[in-house]
Amino acid sequence: MAQDAISSSKKASTAMNEFVSQIKGLITEDFCAMKQYLETQERATLLIIEQEQQVAHQKIEETIGQLAAKVNMLTEIKTQLENRLQNNTMEQLSDTSSKREKYIGSPIIINKMMLDAKKISVVTSAVEELKKQLEVLILKKYPAQLPQEPVGLLQERSVCSTSLVSASDNPEPIASSQFSQWAVNVTFDLQRIHHNLEITSENKKVIVSRFPSPYDPTPKRFCVSQVMCSQSFSEGRHYWEVSTKDSGGWAVGVADGNIGRKDQLGRTELSWCVEWTGKNKQLSAWHRNQETRLSEDRPLNVGVFLDLANKHLSFYSLTDKETLLHRFEINILHPVYPAFWLYGLDEEGSLTINHINRN
Repeated sequence: MAQDAISSSKKASTAMNEFVSQIKGLITEDFCAMKQYLETQERATLLIIEQEQQVAHQKIEETIGQLAAKVNMLTEIKTQLENRLQNNTMEQLSDTSSKREKYIGSPIIINKMMLDAKKISVVTSAVEELKKQLEVLILKKYPAQLPQEPVGLLQERSVCSTSLVSASDNPEPIASSQFSQWAVNVTFDLQRIHHNLEITSENKKVIVSRFPSPYDPTPKRFCVSQVMCSQSFSEGRHYWEVSTKDSGGWAVGVADGNIGRKDQLGRTELSWCVEWTGKNKQLSAWHRNQETRLSEDRPLNVGVFLDLANKHLSFYSLTDKETLLHRFEINILHPVYPAFWLYGLDEEGSLTINHINRN
């Protein structure tokens, strides 16, 4: 009995160490990315200041040149006056006096020798605002004390939480679609999901999590905020629907199973999607890193019809009617999977695969 307890404790300790190591690695990756971003912003900001410095130096040099020319002219007039005073020639003095009056009547143009205070103020204010936003994000994502939750409970919360989900969390069936006869039951794949995403509701809802989830390391786990489904398709017609109303930034599409861990949907030849960016309020279609802008209207439900028989991939906005958003000509060599991207800073933002009443 004691031996079993010792063995169990050792296993728990090993699991805890692996989990902590995994979390530390993820945090290090996040801070490395932030450092790289800050270094880029620092270089750009310092370049602006240096350019202003160069402009100011140029103005100073121009002013020095103007003043030097005036000094030379004054020296020349002084010398002429001294020479003509010695000669005591009134006519010569009168001629020099007219030259002096002509010189005095010419205004001295002096450029400002200061930096553009307004531009400098804008730059420094922007840096201060970036600092404040970064502090807020870091404190929000990495608070001083993480909740003291056992590893087993964390794993249960992220992977096996379906038993804790109430009936109200399960999506209600929506009205039948013209494509519902081809409806398929798709679910999110725990092997192809980023650590900052959490799966609930029978693997049909994905949420941007506050804390990294303790998924097992796999060679195909995404390094970007994406997830794929377990089901793949290589022929026939298939249809599924996604609720996007609870996400501020998302992409819905399909991807070849060979898509890279760091590849974002639509940015390669192996994936197609429609994407909503809440910051720009823009709906776009993406493939091969080429953007097709669609509209500024945000779909709250998206239907995806994969017609491999006719080599079409169509996306629809679902309200009281179905409106075609975009259609790709798609020619695949390998099976494709439903795939999704969520904006990683949209904490608690989520996508839900709808249940469809099949005709």
